[in-house]
Amino acid sequence: MFVPRKILEERLLQMLSEDLGQGDITTAATVPEEQIVEAVMVAKASGVIAGIEEISILAEALGLEGEAYISDGAKVKKGETFLKLCGDARTILAAERTLLNLLSRMSGIATKTRRMVEMLEKAKMPARVAATRKSAPGLLYFDKKAVLVGGGDPHRLHLDDMVLIKDNHIFLAGDVAKAMEKVKDAVSFTKKVEVEVTKPSDAVVAARAGADIVMLDNFTPKQAKQAVEALRMAELREKVILEVSGGLTEDNLLNYASAGIDVLSLGELTHSVKALNVSLEITRVL
Repeated sequence: MFVPRKILEERLLQMLSEDLGQGDITTAATVPEEQIVEAVMVAKASGVIAGIEEISILAEALGLEGEAYISDGAKVKKGETFLKLCGDARTILAAERTLLNLLSRMSGIATKTRRMVEMLEKAKMPARVAATRKSAPGLLYFDKKAVLVGGGDPHRLHLDDMVLIKDNHIFLAGDVAKAMEKVKDAVSFTKKVEVEVTKPSDAVVAARAGADIVMLDNFTPKQAKQAVEALRMAELREKVILEVSGGLTEDNLLNYASAGIDVLSLGELTHSVKALNVSLEITRVL
């Protein structure tokens, strides 16, 4: 994922501005002006770090000097120092929570994603772990990038990325075939079309209607296997990408993968984030 640095910088400064309000009154009252310090970021738990690029951009925009000891995607151990900041003490303290919140959230997402990717690799299953669009407003870019850093697939970022025909679209269009017909008439050939289905037989209907991707929504592993077999019987399995979404967890991931699914999408990667515990500590006055 790439966003021009200036645009990313503006997003990050907006986050900081939201946190600052009219200023950090505690720091203003307790810390002398123009005091220069050195601070470090320390992992309080083991995991995969994500967000180094983002916090480095924000730090630089604030006139701070940063030195990262690791790159995004690297694993850290509990107690490991992974980044150093030097600069105005008031600025570092005012930005501390914004820096830590973003880094800990992104790292939490990357850590969970990496753990699932490695589970599949260890089991020698080719399925891909993917995110969904279940993310907090304003954080979609950062959440999706964290999934990528963890080795997962970001899936759609925006509604214009691809066509995804869901149950409400099908209800309003009449049926899958009618929805597909409307899409083919209105949408560019450059966009892939995914259709959400709720029972195994509908996977065949969607594939026959021309879907590129069929999403099995809230299927059990047994039902997912039935959908795979139904597509094979209809000689359509190799013509579509098969995705499962809804009800997937770390505990049942391998059960779904063993059914012969291509993509495993989990909303919990981004909607139920367990942040990686990290801290910022001032180590010396310069």
